[in-house]
Amino acid sequence: MSHLNQKTVKKTISFNGIGLHNGQASNISIKPGKPNSGIIFKRVDLSNNNYVVPNFAYVTNTALNTTISNEFGVKVCTIEHLMGALFGLGIDNALIEINNEEVPILDGSAKEFIKKIIMTGFQVSDIPIKIIKINRDVEFKDGNRIIKIEPSKLNLSIDFELNYKNVTIGKQRNVVKVYEDDLTDIYNSRTFCLFEDIELIKKNGLAKGGSLENAIVVKDNKILNEEGLRNKKEFVNHKILDCIGDLYTSGYRMLAKVTCSQGGHYLTNQLLRKVFENNVNFSIIEIKEKLLPNSYINKISFKSIA
Repeated sequence: MSHLNQKTVKKTISFNGIGLHNGQASNISIKPGKPNSGIIFKRVDLSNNNYVVPNFAYVTNTALNTTISNEFGVKVCTIEHLMGALFGLGIDNALIEINNEEVPILDGSAKEFIKKIIMTGFQVSDIPIKIIKINRDVEFKDGNRIIKIEPSKLNLSIDFELNYKNVTIGKQRNVVKVYEDDLTDIYNSRTFCLFEDIELIKKNGLAKGGSLENAIVVKDNKILNEEGLRNKKEFVNHKILDCIGDLYTSGYRMLAKVTCSQGGHYLTNQLLRKVFENNVNFSIIEIKEKLLPNSYINKISFKSIA
């Protein structure tokens, strides 16, 4: 079977935990999907109108997470880490059943999703993958925050920069080639917040399930988590994970160069909306062996995760 054919999980994979923002117990099951079905969420706690497609046009909230909703107001929150894992592992099709409105946060990264999916294995179809090819530069700005997407012939590269006043986070930048680089540090990097922001976040009804077990908390020049950071660029690497997951709301993997400064869920979503408002900006192509080297698509360059 070609590595450029559509892929799903070999069998059902289950996860359980609490939602970062609603603090409620949540169970999800990732089930094999048929070719060309894409990624679909199903709210199994509801009996009607319970399918939600993770598409950028259906993103209804980007405040500290990515939330998708269907036309009936049924929503699924905090999809970005799971979507990043599915993108990185080349999962084209899957049905994700969930019994609550929020995907469990687990340890605040994509580590457990990645580990369990790899252990379970993949089912490869005989249907070629489709991929989005960016044809023109598109840019979105919000004050001093900016995100830009440009054409790329053989890869998806993400150049991301953070710039925090906090001395511990400070200014961080990393550049990754998603189809070539070892993404272990990206997948393992946890969500984070400043200690002084926690009270306001909770007043806004968010982070009810947040703890040092699923988030990095920074207070002045100190990281409050006893184990410290998992990698030197964990802050910006987590933002790259979020970016990968949010890019997958385009429906397919893509060939592009993405550059972002001080961005997040909102900027990535607005960029996708701007890209897809004009058909000249992109093409959706079917990738076959003769068109592209295997090494550039669906390559899992991945160290074992402890």
